[in-house]
Amino acid sequence: MLGSDYEGQDCSVARTLELVGERWTLLIIRDAFLGRRRFEEFQESLGIARNVLTDRLGKLVDHGIFERVRYQERPERYEYRLTEKGYDLRLALGALMQWGDEHLSPTPPRKLRRTSDATPVRVAFVGVDGEPVAPRDVENVPA
Repeated sequence: MLGSDYEGQDCSVARTLELVGERWTLLIIRDAFLGRRRFEEFQESLGIARNVLTDRLGKLVDHGIFERVRYQERPERYEYRLTEKGYDLRLALGALMQWGDEHLSPTPPRKLRRTSDATPVRVAFVGVDGEPVAPRDVENVPA
């Protein structure tokens, strides 16, 4: 099994994958972006084992991606809401969806659009000047 300490490495991708790189975790986050908040909603949508869902939701709460908010007192029930840190994953999830639509799905099941006027949007690299940058024209260099 791959270790999780990455000794001698400073890699944000590796650290991020330790938190959200497991399949169920990303699908739970996807479902949260689709409006699901309650344990039963996630469980029904994903068909995930309850113990696995409990573990993943706990991890996402512990790392500040979700907050656990009580919505009912008797019996006590909670829902899971994305935090600002969680909402920041929208770009990464959108990029994965866009790549899958372009390379794997014959007919994309969903689309990304602007909420204010419903125009389609794409995930893209943008320079600090606001101009789009082609993916082949981007390099990863030390900070």
